[in-house]
Amino acid sequence: MTSAPHRNLETDTQEIRLLGVSKSFGGVAALSDIALTIKPGEIHSLVGENGAGKSTLGKIISGIIAQDSGSLKLGDHEMSFSSPRDALAHGIVTIAQELAIVPALTVAENVLLGDEPRTRGFIKRRQLRKQFSDLAEKVGFKFSADTIAGTLSIADQQKVEILRALSRNASIIIMDEPTAALSRIESHALHEVIRSLASEGKTVILISHFLSEVLSLSNTITVLRDGHLIKTLAASDATEDGLIELMLGRSLGALYPPKVPTKFDSPSVMFVNNLSAPGASNAWLSLRAGEILGIAGLVGSGRSELARAIYQDSKTFSGSITVNGKPLSGKSPRTALRSRVVMIPESRKDSGLLLERSIQENITLSSLENMSKWGWILRSRESKVTKQALELVKVKSAGVRQKVSALSGGNQQKVLFARMLLNSPRVLIADEPTRGVDVGSKRAIYDLLTDLAKDGLGIIVISSDLEEVLGLAHRVIVMRQGRIVTELTGRAMNEQAVLEAAFAEQF
Repeated sequence: MTSAPHRNLETDTQEIRLLGVSKSFGGVAALSDIALTIKPGEIHSLVGENGAGKSTLGKIISGIIAQDSGSLKLGDHEMSFSSPRDALAHGIVTIAQELAIVPALTVAENVLLGDEPRTRGFIKRRQLRKQFSDLAEKVGFKFSADTIAGTLSIADQQKVEILRALSRNASIIIMDEPTAALSRIESHALHEVIRSLASEGKTVILISHFLSEVLSLSNTITVLRDGHLIKTLAASDATEDGLIELMLGRSLGALYPPKVPTKFDSPSVMFVNNLSAPGASNAWLSLRAGEILGIAGLVGSGRSELARAIYQDSKTFSGSITVNGKPLSGKSPRTALRSRVVMIPESRKDSGLLLERSIQENITLSSLENMSKWGWILRSRESKVTKQALELVKVKSAGVRQKVSALSGGNQQKVLFARMLLNSPRVLIADEPTRGVDVGSKRAIYDLLTDLAKDGLGIIVISSDLEEVLGLAHRVIVMRQGRIVTELTGRAMNEQAVLEAAFAEQF
């Protein structure tokens, strides 16, 4: 195979062609005989359920992995990339779904990592900061160049990844779930960046679960299912329902299950009284049995901080929490668990799962006391309980001994739900319950939440997807700058009302 000559990346964007590309992992086909052409200067989206092969295809194009068979052509040249650096030398860069931040470095150092301005081997700090500031201003992200990257939220770390990719001035940019951790306003800003890149003649390959985003941005959409290319079509000929049918091989129906009204005399399962904690101030809220309470607000509004305070995962300064009429007093999540308050964290990979341990170990992690005798774990009981939990949440796996890392995002999220349900909760806090989850798994999680509410569980749902909050919740509270600014019910629950409260200048 020959390598394409290096090009002027400002002006020369080449067609990408995949011919008969296949890839397997451990004998399981991830891609099968893919034939696809991506035209220069277009926004080409790849959609499909988790496990459909979207990210695998992106990794082959960007040199992260190599195909088992078939060929990849860039223009007239057949390529064989040995690494992402090799692909970058030919104008291809990727914004991966998995964050690759160096926590101890500054934001500017992360963005220009490996491409720092230097003199005699020394980094030119002033020029580094200026290059970073110019790029951040162009994109519309507000950052201090000297902020330590490890102190940033997940959403802000995602923005650092985006800036790093854009700093390379590549002609082909692969974006894998670039807006998954961004607020609506930040997502809109990134959408303008993507459109600007395409208008400059660059090719953008977008991998996203957000079909409205795909339809809004794309010129062309390719649908994958179980490693097979199902269809490539113009975005102008696509609809959200049509894409879902192609992705699933069937009609999904309504995305959100019908809401079951809470009973007027349903008892209170939790009351938060004037709670203050890092990132949240003077919070008052109540939760009834069978109710789904939505918490909306911009990224950084204090939603997750309030959730962690309720779950005893951060220090509280003042206020109180009552669960089932009893005060919740303690300094760790163990106290919350014993009071039957459980939480699905914002990031399952950073705060929820032990990825290299088995499904069984992950599910029973917080309830081992109930499966042990005299300090010894009763393996038969553990296995029985695990299988029952898996049936409840409908996890698709090769068995309880399979590593969690081998599961799709949706099934990983369901493992977290299974773990929490083993604690027989009265209150469930779900922070971004469908982040990084495909549309089919989203509906399964929505059904699970609705069924749990029917059974009398009090549920708090926090999501950056406003449609998700409104589609699930019986009531919505809106937070801004660490405070609850309004509560919405009935017909008052709509996007305009939430956004007006989120952006209000005064409380």
